[in-house]
Amino acid sequence: MSSPLVSFPPDSSDSELELSTVRHQPEGLDQLQAQTKFTKKELQSLYRGFKNECPTGLVDEDTFKLIYSQFFPQGDATTYAHFLFNAFDADGNGAIRFEDFVVGLSILLRGTVHEKLKWAFNLYDINKDGYITKEEMLAIMKSIYDMMGRHTYPILREDAPLEHVERFFQKMDRNQDGVVTIDEFLETCQKGPETARPPSA
Repeated sequence: MSSPLVSFPPDSSDSELELSTVRHQPEGLDQLQAQTKFTKKELQSLYRGFKNECPTGLVDEDTFKLIYSQFFPQGDATTYAHFLFNAFDADGNGAIRFEDFVVGLSILLRGTVHEKLKWAFNLYDINKDGYITKEEMLAIMKSIYDMMGRHTYPILREDAPLEHVERFFQKMDRNQDGVVTIDEFLETCQKGPETARPPSA
């Protein structure tokens, strides 16, 4: 038995998307369009790709790691993919729903600088306590360097991730308390690229 998931306007070539025996049904198209900066046609295309990779409507962490690692065959993307998965898994239930995916993707591709920075802070705040510690930032940086692989140019020194973290904290940790808050992060990043940019892959 099939059940409709997302309805499209009458002028669309497909009147609705359907999945058989789904575990998760995404929100209506109009609601997703209101939550994101994607058009109905873009959402339809994204949903088809998502459904193709994940017919159940949910992506577990192992599947996400497998898909993500295909983009970085020269390195080990496993750890970074773990952190990225947790950032997309908005409700922390161990699965990425289509809604989680498109909301995160909308922020990354079309969000304001403020929205992108908040998303990045959430990525770096591994334990979600509202602070970025040196240990959290080092874990992220090591995972980025691992993902890029040993054959990057210029060749990276072994202590490069730690040096990157130290520079980050010199700029970001305004009150020198050993952690970076969301306010410190936003304030420093928004002052301009010459002041500070958060590390990214």
